[in-house]
Amino acid sequence: MVSSITRTQSNIRGLSVTESHNCEIGLEENLAFSLISLPATPLFGTDGIRGKVGELLNAPLALQIGFWTGVVLRNYAGETRPVILGQDSRNSSDMLAMALSAGLTAAGIEVWYLGLCPTPCVAYLTSMSDAIGGVMISASHNPPEDNGIKVFGADGAKLPQALQAEIEAGLRGKLAVAGGMSCGRHYSRPQLVSEYSQALKQPLQNYGNLQGMKIVLDLAWGAAVGLAPQVLMEMGAEVICLHNAADGDRINVECGSTHLDILQAAVKEHHADIGFAFDGDADRVLAVDNTGRQINGDYILYLWGRYLQQQQQLPDNLIVSTVMANLGFERAWQQQGGKLIRTAVGDQYVQAEMLRTGGMLGGEQSGHILCRHYGFTGDGLLTALHIANLVKQSGVSLSELVDQSFQTYPQLLKNVRVVDRDRRLGWKDCQPVQDAIALAEAAMGDSGRILVRASGTEPVIRVMVEAADAELTQHWTSELVAKVQQHLA
Repeated sequence: MVSSITRTQSNIRGLSVTESHNCEIGLEENLAFSLISLPATPLFGTDGIRGKVGELLNAPLALQIGFWTGVVLRNYAGETRPVILGQDSRNSSDMLAMALSAGLTAAGIEVWYLGLCPTPCVAYLTSMSDAIGGVMISASHNPPEDNGIKVFGADGAKLPQALQAEIEAGLRGKLAVAGGMSCGRHYSRPQLVSEYSQALKQPLQNYGNLQGMKIVLDLAWGAAVGLAPQVLMEMGAEVICLHNAADGDRINVECGSTHLDILQAAVKEHHADIGFAFDGDADRVLAVDNTGRQINGDYILYLWGRYLQQQQQLPDNLIVSTVMANLGFERAWQQQGGKLIRTAVGDQYVQAEMLRTGGMLGGEQSGHILCRHYGFTGDGLLTALHIANLVKQSGVSLSELVDQSFQTYPQLLKNVRVVDRDRRLGWKDCQPVQDAIALAEAAMGDSGRILVRASGTEPVIRVMVEAADAELTQHWTSELVAKVQQHLA
């Protein structure tokens, strides 16, 4: 994809600028700047730093995250270049954006602030500009009282764990900055979002448009409220929108990709061809077919994989997914001559495995889908466009495509709330829970599988059981949930 993003600082005259006087920050000030109260457990989870605003996340911490992110990105790049900053619609996002920008500029970094935009917009613009990194303020699908900070490298990929560890070392007073540095400046650059919009549409121009398709969008009161309807209408679709205002009090509340019932009803009511539900920052999407049936990431990967396979655009017929991927999906894909590699849960792990293997398609059951032909991060809007195009090109309905794909194995996922962070992250040390898992695995043998893990984005432990027999799935899920509640909650 070709971008016209400005690549030199000499062309930014006329933009809205927050000026800062030149200043010097010395070593002693840097060390004092880092001393704050932090939990003993790691700050970075599977999707950045996330927590309840006013508890883990507050302005002083965001200020210092901005500072040490700027220091680490600058040191890694070997030079000082801009950092791109965006946010979702949460009420706390403005506060965190200003604090992060203050920290970044204190580290001598120039900030290009996009305002409200999807997470993949930040990732794309970072990769296509002269930026040394990007930062997105969002807690994705979490409730309004939560927020988060996601950091991207210059390539638009999630920041490697080694660099995350350096940022955290700075926050814990274990990293020093030698010498002084000049303060950076803050530029408001919302017009760059249109570059991302054009990049989304450009690859589909050769296929015509989506004219004749009726599509329902659930925008979750979040980051894609303005962009997603505009892009799909420009591609020719008739668009019906739900929860389509930027509302920080209601983002993700009983809507979006974690609550599909309203979208299902709307698709049936309007006799639509397809429905798409985004999460709060639009880096993931789930679909609803024309009958109102939920279509998760496993089906999206299978259908897109088959399409790319037929176009001879899927090297080694490889799809990268996670341990959550359904066995029915895996075995059906193998029957098509395909190969499925599983990673730990989290799109950063999928992304890393795609890089390692040369895979071009990967993602998660929850709707994070990555297709390296068009980008290199989970992108709900990009996925929606390509699935809609796939349905249009097939000449049949989405429900028919799904019926021709595979049958899922019964899979049950339960979340057990564990507020204590140390107990949650240290759940593997709980012997009664480990004994219960071993008993369940021995009982099921090859007929099922179990996955227990601490969420990297919410204060819960997730218990998943999958088996060919639904009663077996229900029984062992109940047994394991009871053990987790008894010994950890």
